[in-house]
Amino acid sequence: MTAIYKRELHSYFNSMTGYVFIAVVSAFTGIYFMATNLFGGYPYFSYTLTHLSFIALLTVPILTMKSMAEERHSKTDQMLLTYPVTVTGMVMGKYLAMLTVFAVPLLLSSLCPLIILANGTGYPVTDYATLLAFFFFGCLLTSVGMFISSLTESQIIAAVGTFGALLLFYLWPNLVSFLPTSAPLTALGLLLLLTAAALLIYSMSKNRLVAFVLEIIWIAAVAGVYLFAKDKLESLLPKLLGAFSCTGALDNFGLYSVFDLGGLFFYLSGAALFVFLTVQSVQKRRWN
Repeated sequence: MTAIYKRELHSYFNSMTGYVFIAVVSAFTGIYFMATNLFGGYPYFSYTLTHLSFIALLTVPILTMKSMAEERHSKTDQMLLTYPVTVTGMVMGKYLAMLTVFAVPLLLSSLCPLIILANGTGYPVTDYATLLAFFFFGCLLTSVGMFISSLTESQIIAAVGTFGALLLFYLWPNLVSFLPTSAPLTALGLLLLLTAAALLIYSMSKNRLVAFVLEIIWIAAVAGVYLFAKDKLESLLPKLLGAFSCTGALDNFGLYSVFDLGGLFFYLSGAALFVFLTVQSVQKRRWN
């Protein structure tokens, strides 16, 4: 894994990808910092970081688009699979290299709270806690981009697909507000979601019996709740899906000065899920 990590890290800085990513993120950080904190006089750098979440949506696809797609296009992925390292080790080496590049502009921006503190009242605890949350937020975005890159040979498709997925995550709180709140439509929505989950389980396990049994159990559970506790389904779907907002935890840190430990766990568990899916995608291609 260490050899893969060093190889990938060198590739980012032997090309323009790493430098472009760091330059763009640092430039926008400086612009927001100057406008909000220096000229605007707002003492919280954490507030500035919450606005940078959209910039991450634009820049992370640049960072992740070549991580897997380039290997597939140049057919060097077959050579990587012959290395004395597991598929998990190979994927983790690439992932950690991308996180290292992602962390560089954050390290540079860690000077901003000190600049605020040197010129007046500052809140470094809130600012640095939000920086930590922003890094974890980046871990999730990077894992999504790496997974999408593993599905295609085209870097352009990987970049566009990653941006589309991240934009969906960014708009998620607004989108779920349009979901129906009535009990019948909520029950229908839950059945559709659970059916999709059963299909996903089948696609990964190729076990029809397990997927079918789970589908029957879920249908029975939803039907039971609808018949005997219909009021419990009211507004359940927006509340349930709204919990998967990827910007909620960052807003808690940056806007409300709340150390959202559950939000950090959500970022890490989401990142672990997409890293796992990337490993499965590479494994599937390996055996095919």
